[in-house]
Amino acid sequence: MIQTRSPARKTAAVVVRPFERRDVGAVLVLMRALAVFEGYADKFRVTEADVVEDGLGPSPRFGVFVAEVDGAIVGIAVHYLIPWTYDFRPVVVLKELYVAEAARGMSVGYALVQRLRDHAIGIGASAIKWTVLQSNMPAKAFYRSLDGQADEIWELWQMTIDR
Repeated sequence: MIQTRSPARKTAAVVVRPFERRDVGAVLVLMRALAVFEGYADKFRVTEADVVEDGLGPSPRFGVFVAEVDGAIVGIAVHYLIPWTYDFRPVVVLKELYVAEAARGMSVGYALVQRLRDHAIGIGASAIKWTVLQSNMPAKAFYRSLDGQADEIWELWQMTIDR
């Protein structure tokens, strides 16, 4: 658990911890909010059962760090692991980072990324990777402030599979 004093609200502490069953509803609310923000809400299909089964089940496919301020969950960092790549070390993929609008400017995003970084170091990962909407300039500025950088070698590609 990481506690970070917020420069914006001296009385509020940001507490970051791995999510638990009791957090699933709040995590899902923030996941949906991100889907709205990024423009894919109409395609969002994640359910509470999915989060429980695939995030908290016997073989989790992803993890979530939650950030709390005054006991309320205000941010999430959803992540998963690529077990190894060319250097035979894991890579942590930050799939979703979202902070509720009311909690922005309180160091919540910083605390979440710092906790993810500590996790990556703890498992011997060689990197943390993520994607950013091309138009999301505030996110790019935030990631640069954490020494993140755009990959100059690889570009994101995809193949859509219709069901």
